[in-house]
Amino acid sequence: MAYTFILLFIFVTMQQHPDTKAALIQFLESFGVLQQEEIALVAERTQLQHYKKGTVLLSEGEVAKECYSVIQGCVREYYLVDGVEKTTAFFTEGQPISSFTSFSNATASKHYLACVEDCLLTVSNASLEQEMCQLIPHLESIIRQEVEKNAGALQDRMASFMTSTPEQRFLALMEENPQLIGRAPQHQIASYLGVTPESLSRIKKRVYSS
Repeated sequence: MAYTFILLFIFVTMQQHPDTKAALIQFLESFGVLQQEEIALVAERTQLQHYKKGTVLLSEGEVAKECYSVIQGCVREYYLVDGVEKTTAFFTEGQPISSFTSFSNATASKHYLACVEDCLLTVSNASLEQEMCQLIPHLESIIRQEVEKNAGALQDRMASFMTSTPEQRFLALMEENPQLIGRAPQHQIASYLGVTPESLSRIKKRVYSS
């Protein structure tokens, strides 16, 4: 059931460096919901994993056994429809990544997750989440609140996509995550906005010249 704080719960699979440990602590502090001793406990038990640009974290047909959160980098969610990639989400610093249905129900994923850039991610599974909830009891309620908040945000995003024009979607992206425009290839941004790369170029020209 964890979504945002699923990122917190994995043991070491790689040797951490001081800079990544500091990045993790800063990331945990940014949420403002854990005490310092709880942050120290999570940081002690949390592992970070580096992934190269282009790494596929999950493929269509696989059962999601792990969840992630982004400390550094960008991850893309996309579907393959008649051989064409349809981008449905980007995840950047501070955001959780979860194939919720596949992970919760042990069913085959219908989408892919791939690294747009070199990434530093946390990785988790259900047993480690349960262990951390036992160590930090109020974490379970925090997780539930975050799941509800993210579900609401997803619903709002879907409604906005269905009721807005491509140019309005581009302007919303510029307001919410302007750095993404320069971090992901244009054809992926276009797919995310539901337009062709050529249409995106025209939209950008109109917006930047106005």
